[in-house]
Amino acid sequence: MKLLRTLGLAVSVLAVTSPATALEPRTGVVLRALDKITGNSIDLDSRIGETIEFGRLEITVRACFQAPPEDTPESAAYLEVESTTPEDRERLPGGQDSDTETASDANIFSGWMFASSPGLNALDHPTYDVWVISCKTA
Repeated sequence: MKLLRTLGLAVSVLAVTSPATALEPRTGVVLRALDKITGNSIDLDSRIGETIEFGRLEITVRACFQAPPEDTPESAAYLEVESTTPEDRERLPGGQDSDTETASDANIFSGWMFASSPGLNALDHPTYDVWVISCKTA
């Protein structure tokens, strides 16, 4: 019984001292892009829904959320990355190339990237790296 009271007290203290964090939506994002061949990196600013060109990539940011200032720093962005290089485009089902490729055939990455853990869900490309730095407001 004493153990249950102690455990209950510990849970209460944790609930009070560590509030639930909710990421807040933002209207823009700052990305860092690296060209692995030249070693040059550049920061890219974009608004949600805009497409940025970097080398042979087209990067579209669909959403960006950031933790409030009083919480642990975190930014998360949903990115869609397409390649403009024909070699990077995926083959169609059945293993045959198509002469009329659609935009979805060029999609090489689609998903959430986190600023605090760039390797968690990273862009896998032989020439370029892209990761989230932070979200921003207009």
